[in-house]
Amino acid sequence: MIFSIIIISLIGYLIVTVNNKKHIQINISKLPFKKAWEIILIKNVAFYNALSNNEKKIFQYKIQEFLLNCNVIGVNTVVNDVDKVLIASSAIIPIFNFPEWKYPNISEVILYPTIFNENFQTKGPNRNILGMVGNGYLEGKMILSKPALHLGFQNESDKKNTAIHEFIHLIDKLDGTIDGIPKVLLEKQYIIPWIDLMNKKMDEIYTKTSDINPYGGTNRAEFFSVASEYFFERPKLLAKKHPQLYYLLEKIFKQDMDDMNLHIKQDIIVKRNSPCPCNSGLKYKKCCISA
Repeated sequence: MIFSIIIISLIGYLIVTVNNKKHIQINISKLPFKKAWEIILIKNVAFYNALSNNEKKIFQYKIQEFLLNCNVIGVNTVVNDVDKVLIASSAIIPIFNFPEWKYPNISEVILYPTIFNENFQTKGPNRNILGMVGNGYLEGKMILSKPALHLGFQNESDKKNTAIHEFIHLIDKLDGTIDGIPKVLLEKQYIIPWIDLMNKKMDEIYTKTSDINPYGGTNRAEFFSVASEYFFERPKLLAKKHPQLYYLLEKIFKQDMDDMNLHIKQDIIVKRNSPCPCNSGLKYKKCCISA
């Protein structure tokens, strides 16, 4: 029995590994990063602005690679460059410190114009879904509310980012089960402490003694995604109020978010004769305004 379990586990690992390598070989970016996309990152993504120049180039490359291998389509809404760059950023932020990381379990992101219900209707009652990872015939797809996607990058104080939340579910799913235990990222010695801490923090949510989004009390999978949103959106606050939780999330994602200056998102209106924010040395009207 134990031997069978080991064999099954190895097969599962090999399937993920093979799929990952297969995904790597599909489309590799060889084009320069679009200047217009760089402006979008500068204006909207605090995580990107906190990176070094070399790290920004890596982030840009990962953005291109993700979008080459994952289609973004709209249902009753137009998909623009901002949508694409924000979706790709949401995918890259959690796994930025994993150089060889690819997402073998997503090929399409579907944008809806508003929140939707379990029947994917955008009108009528019981519409409270902001995003979801597909299963069954929707395997390999993610559905996001377009307003929720944008709000995740506009509001820096609410500890929420719907798109990051859903990509955390995809990461969690890679070991075969969405259960809040990301075995593909978490070293074995931290698994039991992580489970114990999740249970403790969920109890605090139940007793209303926590500032963590109550939705995190739904189950372990939702707790992991909600806590990860908090980690990437308000790391200093998380480190202050939940130091042990911050510590283990740091181990999972291999990122010291508390050490990053995330409050430098540039909500700017660039004038035609101003220096271009992409640091090309040219005026905006001669550079990215025409990109």
